[in-house]
Amino acid sequence: MNGDILLEQTLASRPWDWWEVGCESMGLKTLVVVLGFLGALVPQARAEITASQAQFTEAGEATRFVLDLSGRPNYRVFVVDQPARLVVDLDDVSFDLSGEAPAAGLVADWRYGALGPSTARIVFDLAAPALISSKKLTPDREDGRARLTLDLMQVGEARFTNAARHAVAGIDAPIPSSAASAEAVVVLDPGHGGVDPGATSQSGVSEKNLVLAFAERLKERLEDVPGLAVRMTRSDDRFVSLNRRIRIARAYGADLFISIHADAAPQRFVRGATVYTLSERPSDAEAAALAARENLADSVSGAVEPEVEDDVSGILADLLRKETKTFAHAFADIVIDEMAPTVGMNSNPHRYARFRVLMAHDIPSVLLELGYLTNEADEAALTQPDWQAKAADAVAQAIAGFFDLPLEPQETAAGVVGASGRAGTAASVSQ
Repeated sequence: MNGDILLEQTLASRPWDWWEVGCESMGLKTLVVVLGFLGALVPQARAEITASQAQFTEAGEATRFVLDLSGRPNYRVFVVDQPARLVVDLDDVSFDLSGEAPAAGLVADWRYGALGPSTARIVFDLAAPALISSKKLTPDREDGRARLTLDLMQVGEARFTNAARHAVAGIDAPIPSSAASAEAVVVLDPGHGGVDPGATSQSGVSEKNLVLAFAERLKERLEDVPGLAVRMTRSDDRFVSLNRRIRIARAYGADLFISIHADAAPQRFVRGATVYTLSERPSDAEAAALAARENLADSVSGAVEPEVEDDVSGILADLLRKETKTFAHAFADIVIDEMAPTVGMNSNPHRYARFRVLMAHDIPSVLLELGYLTNEADEAALTQPDWQAKAADAVAQAIAGFFDLPLEPQETAAGVVGASGRAGTAASVSQ
């Protein structure tokens, strides 16, 4: 496509083109058309910075885009799905490109122009799902000019879609740093900790130590997965409030949040792993009771924080919540499929209730109960390195599958797939 098709020419044939970048996939066509015509009335930007030259180059499986500028603008990168696009907004920039810059590699087509009085936009139509693997704005100290360089890397459909959901809340919502670096982020949340021991077995095994040991093993299992960053809300025996766990996940740019626990039940025969997702209506009385107990975890510290309130509202926010819920349910199903063949699952493995720790509207979140410390068989399994290795591998496989990432099998000396390739190396469980 000819690179110097400006906004007026674009709007002449498709006045909604620029605005539908953020809304088309949500079916808001009427809103899109109205906003598009309003956009046509915006005067040409009075830009202080000029983009003078653009170029695409291919390097193996990567594609590089370079834009020469007369100064250093602020800029933002967005991901948009259906169809797959990358969007770059630049402040105070106008385009006066010398010659055409044909698209190449992962970019099937591109266009640019004024978005408003102080913003310009570039849209890349992608030939395949891709994210920005690196971005930099390099200044020239002698003449004040600058060069914007974006490197695109192909990714799987799930990773691209997961990155794109962060832009559903509005056209001005930038993708998180994890997506900008083409790296998925999973945040592991070992429940309880510090003054809050959680459940305790008859033999004295505390939930807070058991789940921390499991999270450390799971983190170790995932650390060699290319394209995946693993973070934890706590890495030692400390208390972390429920709200802070969510804030930590957001600060890391989480694409997936997994809160890890070990359950307790009045009936000692109840056993097996369970995956919980968020719902205002609990799936059953046991799920409601568990959520009530977990939601009171902050009271143990003596300082109860108010519940997290959504910082966005309206139709687009509702769409974001629904999409986040869909991702969470999809991941829950993957976890169950991976764990069921080797790890004992509860007879009702997917349940839901109103867990405060799962209330981030913008992060797919699940609560994984590894088993019941009130059941002797479960307690014996949960404290065994071989069981931890099997369970950690199953959850790791689920995480890798969710993001379309490869996870190499690792055999232990005993033939068990584990975190480090050696039997008996699980983090110790304190009693």
